[in-house]
Amino acid sequence: MGWGRFPAIEGLVERPSTIEQLRARVLSGRSLIARGNGRAYGDAALNELGTVSMLRFNRLLDFDVGTGQLVCEAGVLLDELLDVFVPRGWFPPVVPGTRFVTVGGMIAANVHGKNHPAAGAFGNHVAWLDLITADGELVRCSSTTRSELFAMTLGGMGLTGIVVRACLQLRRIPSAYLLRRRIVAADLATTLAAFQSNSTSSYAVAWIDCLARGRSSGRALVDVAEHAELADLPANLQEQPYYVPARRSLSLPFTPPFSPLNSLTVRGFNACHFRLGRMSAAVALPDFNSWFFPLDRIAHWNRLYGPRGFTQYQCVLPLAAAESGLAALLQEIAHAGCGSFLSVLKRLGSWSGGLSFPADGYTLALDFAWSETVAALLARLDAIVLAHGGHLYLAKDARLDREHFDRMQPQAARFREGRAAMGAAPVFQSLLSRRLGL
Repeated sequence: MGWGRFPAIEGLVERPSTIEQLRARVLSGRSLIARGNGRAYGDAALNELGTVSMLRFNRLLDFDVGTGQLVCEAGVLLDELLDVFVPRGWFPPVVPGTRFVTVGGMIAANVHGKNHPAAGAFGNHVAWLDLITADGELVRCSSTTRSELFAMTLGGMGLTGIVVRACLQLRRIPSAYLLRRRIVAADLATTLAAFQSNSTSSYAVAWIDCLARGRSSGRALVDVAEHAELADLPANLQEQPYYVPARRSLSLPFTPPFSPLNSLTVRGFNACHFRLGRMSAAVALPDFNSWFFPLDRIAHWNRLYGPRGFTQYQCVLPLAAAESGLAALLQEIAHAGCGSFLSVLKRLGSWSGGLSFPADGYTLALDFAWSETVAALLARLDAIVLAHGGHLYLAKDARLDREHFDRMQPQAARFREGRAAMGAAPVFQSLLSRRLGL
């Protein structure tokens, strides 16, 4: 299963440890999909005939202290990169909302962060990658060498081949802390205005109350941040600006028989969270873990949604249609009463190419415990996204059909043609690729 625990399948999991084993598996005549740490929410890394774990390809190979270029294998976890490089003053230019993803997974989804307008997607900082293609060859590609294959692989959801290693560009940071400023927005128009007025900030993200109605619809806590300079830190932290005390981890030890997240509990949580957020300090100094990866503090938090699992609905709406589209989405969600306490709004920058998710506009991400009622709601949300020229994030999706995908994603036909031309379609398959006819 993926992180959403829906769908779940029975199938073969393979754990190769050498390139020779990977090449032999590609040439075996059975389809496969490479899998990182299983943090795609839906069915992107599931294949009952062969889900190939890349976690044994987990070595750091080379690092240039002068340029910040790192060569590593695809199974290296972001968690491991941060442990090694943050104490030395280096940080990936783009990170998703969890530390527990692999380099290969970040490439396959071409992940984005809270700084997409300024930094682009993760693929913008990949100098080159080595890929095992459908003919078993190990190919190095980049923006200048085998550029079409490189572009298809960034955001290609593992459907062009198996990423074995990559060269990443890290960036210098002045400390392991961020200077965060909070803006309390009373409605959707104020929320979007806060993003616009802070467009030069490095990082910006909003928690949005998806169940608020009437004049309060779209109310949010908008946080903007910069990497804290030495002068921003208190005296005790200035002595060790890259030291972050280990935080106490929590864990959800079991899956409850039913999800405690329902319209009443989520409505209550959202109301309390907004009130507490209004009273919190306008300026704060969180460490990088608290700012970038708040949910990682709770291990197995996905179990909270009960035995049926959950789905994350993440869409992007183009800038011109964003306000009307977001208003329609929030109205539909509030009317249905199927609220999400994890409701995140971000501004995205220019399109990243291929099937990559980011596009110039706003992205809204919501988590829903899976049920038939939620399935019907998401179908209605699909119609709103389509009507406003938006599309969904494949790394989070578990239920979109081919017809709606093709209408949302104009690059789908070109991606299919490219896969067919390189012979990848019969070899690299996932439940997602079959569902969407890729």
